[in-house]
Amino acid sequence: MMVKEIIVVEGKSDTEAICRALGVADTIETNGSRLSKRTIEAIRRAQSRRGVIIFTDPDYPGERVRKIISREVPGCKHAFITRREGQGAENESLGIEHASSAAIRRALSKVYTQAEAPEELISRRRLREYGLLGGPGSQDLRRRLGDTLKIGYANGKQLYKRLRMFKITPEELEQAMSMIKRGGTAGG
Repeated sequence: MMVKEIIVVEGKSDTEAICRALGVADTIETNGSRLSKRTIEAIRRAQSRRGVIIFTDPDYPGERVRKIISREVPGCKHAFITRREGQGAENESLGIEHASSAAIRRALSKVYTQAEAPEELISRRRLREYGLLGGPGSQDLRRRLGDTLKIGYANGKQLYKRLRMFKITPEELEQAMSMIKRGGTAGG
């Protein structure tokens, strides 16, 4: 599999895992969640020349990096692995470096482009009706939904934004929630 864009990751271990999965890949490492101006400028340059795929860990620091880059460098693509796919041995850590080569290739073959949705596609009321906001078990439901839709975990406020950002349709949401209620996710 060949990826023409430059992949933004958090660290050297992530780059190594991606190179094992793809053979060759160009990455920019953020070296943690405190992004320097120099790193942001490198990502801007990469975006203008080849495009960028943000591929961060499925945890809070990874989401923080994703949000900062998305805000500073518009138009980036996004790739996600599930928390299960990124779980380290004996559950001690979570990250791209622990994902299988197959999971990495799958994530990079299905990237999302951030796009503004001018109209409201899915209402907050609908999210509450599905039990995704403010109820018992809503956090687990959001995690399972993020895994099923391959958009990563998000808290309630971020879920609403992420569904709009990736233009998830009411039909896609309905399908995903039906799958979850039957006891599965697309990712296993």
